[in-house]
Amino acid sequence: MDRSRLKVLYISRGYTTHDHRFLTSFVRSGWAPIHLPLLDERLDTRLLPEGSRTIHWTNDMREPATQADWDERQQRLEEIIDTMRPDVVIAGPVQSGAYLAALAGARPLVTVSWGSDLLVDADSTAFASSVTRYTLDSSDALFGDCRAVREAAHRHSSIADDRIVTIPWGIDLARFGPGESSLSLRSELGWTDNRIFISTRSWEPPYAIDVLIRAFALVHPRMPDARLLLLGDGSLDLEIHALVKELGLREWVHAHGRASYDQLPDYFRVADVYVSAAISDGTSISLLEAMACGLPAVVTDNPGNREWVEPGINGELARPGDAESLAAAMLAVVSPGADPMRMREVNIAAARRRANWEANFPEVATLVESLTAR
Repeated sequence: MDRSRLKVLYISRGYTTHDHRFLTSFVRSGWAPIHLPLLDERLDTRLLPEGSRTIHWTNDMREPATQADWDERQQRLEEIIDTMRPDVVIAGPVQSGAYLAALAGARPLVTVSWGSDLLVDADSTAFASSVTRYTLDSSDALFGDCRAVREAAHRHSSIADDRIVTIPWGIDLARFGPGESSLSLRSELGWTDNRIFISTRSWEPPYAIDVLIRAFALVHPRMPDARLLLLGDGSLDLEIHALVKELGLREWVHAHGRASYDQLPDYFRVADVYVSAAISDGTSISLLEAMACGLPAVVTDNPGNREWVEPGINGELARPGDAESLAAAMLAVVSPGADPMRMREVNIAAARRRANWEANFPEVATLVESLTAR
C-alpha cells in the first residue's frame, strides 16, 4: 500500500517525550499522524514534529470526572473519526484513550500500553478490570514494552499472542551516551568530589519520590559525601520540599526542577548513580537513558526493571515502597566491593544492543501496515 496516504489518529494522555518519539517515527514512515491528547498535559517542550498536527476533544481538557464527561468524549471521538476517517487509530493508555476508542468503534484499533495501565491499574478495581478486558478484546493489536505487559494482557483478555508486539520503546542513542558533561553543576553546588545520585522521575504518587527522600536520609549518615539531584516536578511539589526540610536534607539535596530533553544527557553524565523508587515500571525510558550514559542503576524490584537490571552486575534492586531496602541498594551499588567501571560497560552495551528506538520501531510499523492492508 502507499504508506504516504496512511492517516493515523494517535490518542494519548498528554504530550511527553514518548509521544514526540512516536509522532516523529510516524512521520518518518511516511504516515500523516494527527495527535489527539486526552488532557492539556505537556511534559515535553519541543514542537510537534513537522508533518503532524494536534486536534482537541473539547475546550475543557481536564481529566474526565463524571459519566457525562466520558460520554461527551466518546461522542466527540465518534465525530472526529467520522470526519477524519483514519486508516488506523493508535491509542492509549488502556483504560482511557484506548477505552474511548473502543467505545467509539475505532477499527483497526491498535492499543498502546504505557506499562502501569496493565501492571497496576488493571487490577485496581473490578470496574478497571472490566474496562481493560473490553478494550483489549476490542483491539486489533497491542503494543507493550516488556514481557510483564504481555503476560498482563493475557490475564485480562483473550487477545491472541500474535497480535501483541513487545519491544522496548527505546531511546535516541545518538543523543544519550557516555561522555563529558558540559554542565558546571558540580562546581556550582560545591559537589566536585561528591557521589551524586540522580532521579529524573516526576513528582507524582506512582514514582514514590517521598520513599527516595527517606532512603537518602538513611544513606547520608553512612555516606557523608553522598548527594541527591532531583530533576522533576509535579503535583507533590509542596510535600516533597517539606519532607526534605523536615528531614534536614536541604544542604545535600538539590531539586533542580524538570530538565529539558536536550539537557538530560549532560545531567546524567554529571552524576554517578541513577535511582528510581517507582512503585511500578514497564520499560522505563529514564532508566534506559541513564544506562546509555553509563550510570549504574538502583531501581525497584518489578518485572519491567528485572529485564534490565541484574543485582551486582549493572546495578541493584530494592523492594517497592521500602525506604530501608532502597537505602541498602543505594549503598551497595557504591560499596568497596562494587565495580562501577564494569557496571558502566554492561549498561552502555545493553542500551546499544536492546534500546535502539530506530531499530525497534520498524516492527511496530510492519504490524500497523499489515492491519491497514487488510
